[in-house]
Amino acid sequence: MTADDPYPLCQGADPDPTPVTFAVPPGTIDCHAHIFGPESRYPYSPRRGYTPPDASLQTFLNLHRTLGGIERAVLTQPSVYGTDNSCMLDAVDTMGDRFRAIAAVDEDISDKELEDLHARGVRGVRVNLVDKGGMSFDGIDAVRRFTQRIKDFGWHLEVLIHVHEFEDLYATLNSMAVDVCVGHLGYMKTSHGLDHPGFQEFLNLVRHGRCWVKLSGSYRITTSDLPPYSDVKPLAQALIEANEDRILWGTDWPHPVFKGTMPNDGPLMDQLGTWAPDEKVRKKILVDNPSALYGF
Repeated sequence: MTADDPYPLCQGADPDPTPVTFAVPPGTIDCHAHIFGPESRYPYSPRRGYTPPDASLQTFLNLHRTLGGIERAVLTQPSVYGTDNSCMLDAVDTMGDRFRAIAAVDEDISDKELEDLHARGVRGVRVNLVDKGGMSFDGIDAVRRFTQRIKDFGWHLEVLIHVHEFEDLYATLNSMAVDVCVGHLGYMKTSHGLDHPGFQEFLNLVRHGRCWVKLSGSYRITTSDLPPYSDVKPLAQALIEANEDRILWGTDWPHPVFKGTMPNDGPLMDQLGTWAPDEKVRKKILVDNPSALYGF
């Protein structure tokens, strides 16, 4: 691999996850994860920005058993596959009603194709404004128009953005015809601080109930090398306090295109026990909220 490799190989997840230290409630849903490969069967997009190692459905299920008996999951279409959702949907087909999916689509997709995606467990559309190859729409206005088409399905729009860099965050996301879900706690480095105007605007959006947030990818926003990422806690707790009925959690397994020290998934999930020490609130985040959003 060279420095100018357009498809650099990224590291894989820690192969030896440890159990979490709190009791995982029955019906827990991992709301953000990806399945990769094999590339011979599911070729990657030539527009991708990285190449992941294989991350199979069986390995993912083994992770869930080890963590503490996670029963359900929502797979999110990664940018490396563009709008070819085959790998993800085949995994959802295998798991039946235990899995849901968030797809990536082109704006000219037909109504029949949307209906077929719904029948296969898709409950939202992802627009990735961060990673190369993740944006298949001609700008935010096109995304806004498209949300009118998915409204009757009960779907939502999932976006990967940096909330501190997103212009007119509140007005733009609140103008969509459907609810919006933001990944990775807003994807703002903790060094910007809790009082950053962009994060405060994000909190305001969450308070008003049109926005859901995934407590995922904490290792992507921390300034620390290994968990527990104490600098993430104030941001996570501010989001929970803003609206505990709109908070979700996900592993972000297998942690693609992460260049730091790969964390173990047990300590990663253990952070939720610190962010939400109240078991009732934790059950909302792990079971009740995602059940409502994804239609389990």
